[in-house]
Amino acid sequence: MKIALLGYGKMGKEIERIALERNHEILMRIDSFEDWNEHIYDFLKVDVAIEFSTPATVLDNIMKCFSANVPVVVGTTSWYSQLDTVRELCIEKNQTLFYAINFSVGVNIFFQINKKLAQLMNSHSEYEVYMEEIHHAQKLDAPSGTAITLADDIISTLNRKENWINNLDESGDVLGIKSVRESNVPGTHIITYESANDMIEIKHTAKNRLGFAIGAMLAAEFIAGKKGIYEMKDMLF
Repeated sequence: MKIALLGYGKMGKEIERIALERNHEILMRIDSFEDWNEHIYDFLKVDVAIEFSTPATVLDNIMKCFSANVPVVVGTTSWYSQLDTVRELCIEKNQTLFYAINFSVGVNIFFQINKKLAQLMNSHSEYEVYMEEIHHAQKLDAPSGTAITLADDIISTLNRKENWINNLDESGDVLGIKSVRESNVPGTHIITYESANDMIEIKHTAKNRLGFAIGAMLAAEFIAGKKGIYEMKDMLF
């Protein structure tokens, strides 16, 4: 496949390495408005775009993909308030969009484990539940998008929780989340159920960015020749 990398930071470079190992071609790398001016005609030759840019540029990049009839895999987050509009436009223009909060295969399996555990704990009100997420110091959003997805899945399943807050001291009908920022931590998420007698804990730890890059590359291969809107569950389960 001929691939456009929209965003050429750490994730873009990791995806490039994986793509080349899988015998794909990187046709263009976009990391600025000037890059678009230089490569705009090359974009018409692209088979798929992989988007890991910034919240300020992601929507414009998605629109460029739709206009050029280029399927797009989107890993940038913090744009989901516009998701309904983007979905409608994707369907209206018969385009292809694959989006995910987290492209790690392991994290998406962890999502399913989290839902199942919440179902099992729903009838055991003696257990308090809380969460912790740890990321590198450069990550500005807190809690992480992955943590919010985990929290939302707990709230939708566990009757005794109505919402979440980024404060571990909260309890009652509020799910507390502690956000920690440390150097060189790709991402760790911990969910704990604790009673007076014992503790149940599930944890996912990313060792590096490779798992995210592989997942994004698998998504790009998955949507080849397809139309419509896809998520990790469509590819994995």
